[in-house]
Amino acid sequence: MKITTTHIEGVAIVELEERADDRGFFARTFCRDEFLAAGLNPAVEQCNLSYNHKAGTLRGMHTQVDPAPEAKLVRCTAGAIQDIIVDLRPDSPTRFQHVAVELTAENRTALYVPEYFAHGYLTLTDGAEVVYQVSQSYTPGTERGLRHDDPDLALPWAREVAVISDKDKSWTLLADGADLS
Repeated sequence: MKITTTHIEGVAIVELEERADDRGFFARTFCRDEFLAAGLNPAVEQCNLSYNHKAGTLRGMHTQVDPAPEAKLVRCTAGAIQDIIVDLRPDSPTRFQHVAVELTAENRTALYVPEYFAHGYLTLTDGAEVVYQVSQSYTPGTERGLRHDDPDLALPWAREVAVISDKDKSWTLLADGADLS
């Protein structure tokens, strides 16, 4: 694996290092020791799979707060998505800044999302499938969210949102006092 940090502390892009031969290739997608060496949380308590019928489907922006904040390793296994995360750490010099990455089945890249970040993605193709490892089990009552179209965040979505849940379009704007605690 090749782990590359970003301009926001704790966020990393994880690329495969393929070992190829005439059969195809082999690559590690996760290694606890390499995550620890890079300062990333290697805990995996739950793995999730999300399938999306239509391009333009938005899921997010979700976060989990205390007592069960989640770190995630997100990978697109079919189709393509644009994944965006937002730093929500109260004392962070990059609070409310974002990282946007295109994850595709072809590039096999993953995004490491630290605890206390909002996470969301927009499907760029029909039939997009996303797998993510999560450091905590889902804990009801600890989920919070941000509006994907909050003008204070100005997130650079790659296309128009065509499908979104009622919950995701009803999160409170930052200017209106979004609950992030």
